[in-house]
Amino acid sequence: MAVFRVEKNANYTTMCNYHLRDQNLSLKAKGLLSLFLSLPDEWHYSTRGVAAICKEGVDSVNSTLRELEEYGYLTRSQKRLENGRMGEIEYVIYEMPDGALPDADFPGTGSPYTENPDTAESCTENPREIKIEQVKKEQVLK
Repeated sequence: MAVFRVEKNANYTTMCNYHLRDQNLSLKAKGLLSLFLSLPDEWHYSTRGVAAICKEGVDSVNSTLRELEEYGYLTRSQKRLENGRMGEIEYVIYEMPDGALPDADFPGTGSPYTENPDTAESCTENPREIKIEQVKKEQVLK
């Protein structure tokens, strides 16, 4: 069997896997968040800027940003300039949703309930064997 190894000498990103395993997020949202996490800190975020480096358009980027906001991976706030005009939008991007537990391995998986588990008696007979035995008894009776 072949073994593939990736040499990570330069131009790679290390990120948390939490968002990649979050079943609430679409594949597009996972990809956009991964892209955001790969960009340098000083990168100027804007919907047009993101659309310029992606195949998606501005509307698609906006809908994906709303999805990331909905699940707590992104917050946006618009600043006001000194003259009262609306300024830049500040984006805060989270590797895990705002308020998620940092030691949680996977989203949506809680601890199983183990105190006084429901241990009702289960049927251990094989239904297939039961039918065969019934058929044999019916044949003998005929």
